Amino acid sequence: MKLRLGVTAAVLATTALTATTLPVTPARAGAPPSSPVALTGPATVTVTTYDGTLYGDLGINLIARDSAFEVRTHRPTWTSPITAEWLSPSGPKALPPQTRWDALDDFIVFAIKRPSDGKLLRTRHLDVCLNQWNTQRTRPDAPLRSRYPTGCPYNPFTIGSVQGIEEGWVTNVEAGDESLRLAPGTYDMVARIGRPYIDALGIDAADAVRRYKLVVRKETDGEVVKRSTLPDQGARAQGDGDVVTPLEPGAKPRKARAGAPTDAVPDLRALPAFGMRLSGDGRYLRFSANVWNAGNGPMVVDGFRRGTTDVMDAYQVFVDSDGNQTGYQQVGTMIWHTAPSHNHWHFKDFARYTLLRADKTEVVVSRKESFCLANTDAVDYTVEGADWKPENTDLHTSCGDRGSISLREVLSAGSGDTYDQFRAGQAFRVDNLPNGDYYIAVEANPNRNLVESNTSNNRALRKVRLSGTPTNRRVTFYKVGLVDDHGYGGEEEGH
Repeated sequence: MKLRLGVTAAVLATTALTATTLPVTPARAGAPPSSPVALTGPATVTVTTYDGTLYGDLGINLIARDSAFEVRTHRPTWTSPITAEWLSPSGPKALPPQTRWDALDDFIVFAIKRPSDGKLLRTRHLDVCLNQWNTQRTRPDAPLRSRYPTGCPYNPFTIGSVQGIEEGWVTNVEAGDESLRLAPGTYDMVARIGRPYIDALGIDAADAVRRYKLVVRKETDGEVVKRSTLPDQGARAQGDGDVVTPLEPGAKPRKARAGAPTDAVPDLRALPAFGMRLSGDGRYLRFSANVWNAGNGPMVVDGFRRGTTDVMDAYQVFVDSDGNQTGYQQVGTMIWHTAPSHNHWHFKDFARYTLLRADKTEVVVSRKESFCLANTDAVDYTVEGADWKPENTDLHTSCGDRGSISLREVLSAGSGDTYDQFRAGQAFRVDNLPNGDYYIAVEANPNRNLVESNTSNNRALRKVRLSGTPTNRRVTFYKVGLVDDHGYGGEEEGH
């Protein structure tokens, strides 16, 4: 069983990277470039075990010494395989084929041996996300902040991702897994970068392998093992939201257009629906949907409350590539959505869901017509102007509360907003429809009230089939190209 180390891995960290535990590599003026990435770490690493399972930092660290180590994965269409390339100082270089977005396949292999006789006890292949949360500088002249995202995307319809380690920074590869069990004692640990990556990246032999002691000690009563709770790409996690100056109570909103988009314009697109399933009584077809921003600028919508009413006037704010406001335009309203799975402010008419017959004529239109914008998924961080560290990733700061008098909702370039199938409105009533093939249509900006660079790419279709009997209804779905989303989002069955 492989350890899958993406943004969803359960991590139990007991130590932090510090300048005293990792070798510091100073800048070497005039020296030839070293390996683009290398294994590093202390001679001895101590972890705890509880009920036989290891918890903590296994000491597998990757360092980028002389330049940033950046990897980009991408696919141009759903029928295209995922390709990866290293952005080397001399230009892009192809990496081994990939099967996932949230990690590099088989990037590291580690072995645990018994020191007394060298017996091999454990071997694991690690699929590694380079965008770990616990990255740190290794020298004072390294960049003060890392530009790279925290976590890797996991949406099966992801189009492009960026992973990287900043120059002079080190990242700890987390290897927490319930299947990794060792008794207390001292072991010989050998970690290696996978051979295909050594060859593709030109890594020196000494940088591709690390040998050290792994000390496993039993957790004592009362000892606290800290679990990672930091947000990942795709999670509606807590964060700092932007605050805008509200209108005075009773003030009339400005309806005149002031300025226009410049060199940073959003482009809204829809992903195919996913997570299809029938409700327990078979009456409703539930699904998840995502609208994302493929443009080179953010979609910024500010809301200003109309006095004491539960309505806000909504304005699209235009910004240039430097982040300066160049204008604004009223684009509709925001309302307070009282559904139990929402209970926050929604911008109306952002997207529309329609169930189409096999001939693509409308048969059912979803009741859902309002949305709160939040950057829940990294859909394509390779687009020009993509924001690798969007701020509004959670519903509370993005969507406000009942007492809000103003708020800002943003869909950053490269990110999308997923509405899961358990939320109110993410369903069509189908118990009165005959068996057969249908299409779930997800359309962004259906009334074209928002300003974007292209409105011809706003709709995505997903083919599904209804079958069975009135008392035992079934839904199956058709695959989209090479994308395997079976088991993602709680769907019933693939077709």
